[in-house]
Amino acid sequence: MKNFNYHQSTEIRFGIGRINELAETVKKYGNKVLLVTTATTNPAFEEQYTRVKKILRDGGVEVAHYDGVIPNPTIESITAGAEIARNFGAEVVVGLGGGSSMDSAKAISVAATHEGSCWDYLFYKSPQPDPEKLLPVIAVSTTSGTGSQVTQVAVVTNTQERDKSALYNNILYPEVCIIDPELMLTVPAFVTATTGFDVLCHAFESTINPGTGAYVDLLAWEAIAIVVKNLPKLLADLKDIKAREKMAWADTLAGLCIANAGVTLPHGMGMAIGGMYPQVAHGEALAIVYPAFVEFTWEAAIPQFSKLARILNPELNAVTDKEAAAQSQNEICRFLKQIQLNKKLRDVNMPENEIEKLADQCMVLPDYEGNPRVATKEDMIELIKSSF
Repeated sequence: MKNFNYHQSTEIRFGIGRINELAETVKKYGNKVLLVTTATTNPAFEEQYTRVKKILRDGGVEVAHYDGVIPNPTIESITAGAEIARNFGAEVVVGLGGGSSMDSAKAISVAATHEGSCWDYLFYKSPQPDPEKLLPVIAVSTTSGTGSQVTQVAVVTNTQERDKSALYNNILYPEVCIIDPELMLTVPAFVTATTGFDVLCHAFESTINPGTGAYVDLLAWEAIAIVVKNLPKLLADLKDIKAREKMAWADTLAGLCIANAGVTLPHGMGMAIGGMYPQVAHGEALAIVYPAFVEFTWEAAIPQFSKLARILNPELNAVTDKEAAAQSQNEICRFLKQIQLNKKLRDVNMPENEIEKLADQCMVLPDYEGNPRVATKEDMIELIKSSF
C-alpha cells in the first residue's frame, strides 16, 4: 500500500435540523458575528437569511450581515466584507451559502486581520497569514458541490488581471461546518446540476492525483457512486430531501478528498475559465472541459477510468479494464446530457480568438501538473479547441 497523509481539523455537524445549533456553535468563539452571504435576490434567500439571523440573535449573538458575495468572488468583494468585519468588531465569521460564500468567509477572515488585500496571501506568496490573527470561520453550506466547508481553500478572482487563484493553507480550515440538507431544498436545477457535477469531479480527480491514498480512495469512490445514483433523481424532484441528504454527504466526502489529495487538469482549466469569463459557473466550466480531459487522459490511468466508466454504466463490468476505460468519455458525455450540462465554450460566449490566451491561463495554476498525463502548451490548445 502506498504511503499517504490525511489531515482534517474541521468539526463536522451533519444532518437535518443542525442549523438550529448555529448560535451555540458561534458562541464558543465569540459573541459578535459577521454573516457572509450572497445578495437577497429572491424570497427564498431572504427567508433563509432571516431565519439564520433570528437563530443567532435568539441565541444571544450580535450580527452584522454582509450580503455582497458574488459568484467567482473578487478582491473587491472580499475587501468590502473585510471592512464591515473590522468596523463591526467581528469576532467570528459565518459563511452561509455555496462555495462563493464559504470561500469569501475564509478570505474575509484573512483580509480583515492582515495588511493589504487577500490577493497578497495566495498559496504561492510569502508571508502567509498569521494563524494568531485570523477570525474563526464557521461554514454553513446551502449547496452540494464545492466541499469548501471542509477544505483549506478560498478561491478569489482578480478582475483586472482576469486571473482566478486561491488562498491555500491548513490554517484556513473552518473551525466548524454545519451541513443541513434542509437548507438545500430551494436550490434551483442549474445550481443543483453544476454543483453536483463538481462533487463527481472533486472525487474522481482526487483518485488520479499523486497525493491520493487508501483513505482518499475509500471516500472518493463512495462519493462518485452517490452522485451517479442521486443527482439525476434529485434533478427530477428538487424537493427530494433524501436525495439532498445523499448529495450533501457526497459533497462532504469529496471535499475531504480534495483537501488531502487535490485536483488535476480540469480544475486548473475550470479556474482559468472562471477567471476570464466570470459568467461561467465553476461546475459548468468543468462540464465543458471534462469530455476532452477524459479523452486526453484515460490511457494514462486505466484502472481509475475503467472504474468510473463502470459506475456510470454497469454493463461495462463484462469487458476488460482497457475496453471499459476507452468508453469513459462516452459515459461522461451521456451523464452530462442526462443532467443537462452538455455544453461547449462557444455556448457560454467565449470568443474563439482567445483560445491561445485561455490555454496560457490554464497553465498558471499547478493543477495540470498533477494529471496522469501532463499537457504541453500545444496539448492545452487542442484541449480548449475540442471544448470550444
